[in-house]
Amino acid sequence: MINVKAKIIKNAWIKHNFFHCVISASELAKRAIPGQFINVRINDSLTPFLRRPFSIYNAQDGRVEFIYEIVGEGTRLLSSRKKGEYLDVIGLLGNGFEINTRQDAQNILVAGGMGVAPLFFLAKRIVGRKGIPKPLVLLGAKGKEHLLCEDEFKRLGCRIKVATDDGTKGFKGYVSELLKTIILPNNSGQAINYDVQRTKYEEQSTTIYACGPRPMLKEVVLIAREANVSAQVSFEEHMACGIGVCWGCVVLTSKGFKRVCKDGPVFEAKDLLWQN
Repeated sequence: MINVKAKIIKNAWIKHNFFHCVISASELAKRAIPGQFINVRINDSLTPFLRRPFSIYNAQDGRVEFIYEIVGEGTRLLSSRKKGEYLDVIGLLGNGFEINTRQDAQNILVAGGMGVAPLFFLAKRIVGRKGIPKPLVLLGAKGKEHLLCEDEFKRLGCRIKVATDDGTKGFKGYVSELLKTIILPNNSGQAINYDVQRTKYEEQSTTIYACGPRPMLKEVVLIAREANVSAQVSFEEHMACGIGVCWGCVVLTSKGFKRVCKDGPVFEAKDLLWQN
C-alpha cells in the first residue's frame, strides 16, 4: 500500500451522472490486479472528511482509471476537479479476482450498475491471456440510459448480454435473472424474453465473477450454488478507513465476519453466509 499524489489526466462526463477519471500513478498501474481499489481524498479540506473508494476500471501505461457516479457531496466535488490538478490516492487496496485459466474455461462476468468497473479490468486481463476463451459478459442496469461500457466490452471481443430493470434494452428484469436463464434454463421459472445463447455450462470449467449491489450478489451466489459452479463476488460497500481498522464494512462468512476492504472485496461464493 502506498500513498501518492496523482495528477488528473482526465475527468470527463460519460452519460447521465457517470464520470470517467484517469490519473497518473505509475507504481499503482504497474501492480494493479482486477478487483482491487483505490481510496481517494476528494480535496485538501476536511470536507468531505472520509476518502472515497473506487474500483480500478483500467491500469496501463502508468495510468489508473476509475469510473464513478455522482450520488452525494463527495462525488459531486470530485466531478468538479480539473485536468492537471492532483488527487491524494492510497492504493492498492484489497484482493482481486483469480482467473480461471483452463483451456475450456467458461468465464461469465455479471455486472450490476457501477459493478461494471472491476469487471471491465478483469475482462481485459482474460482476453489478454492466450488459450482462454473470451468471457460472456452480462450487463445490468436500471434502464438503457444507465448502461455502462457496452461498447468497450464489444471492442474486447466479449460476448455480451444486457438486462434492464425497465426493459428498455435487452432482457427485461434483473441481471441475476438473466444469469439464471443461462445457467439454469430449465429451472428459471419464467418465460425467456431475450435471445439467450443455449450453451451447456460445465461444472468444472465454469466460473462466475460478479460485482454490484448486495442483493444482486446474494442472488448470483444462490444461482451458482444451485448450478454447482464456482463464483467470486466483489462487494461495493461504504468504507470509513479502507484499510481494515474500523470494521465498518463487514460481511458474514463461514469463518466469521470479514472486512470488505481488507479481506475482500472479492470473496468466494462458497464461503459467504447471508443474514435475512
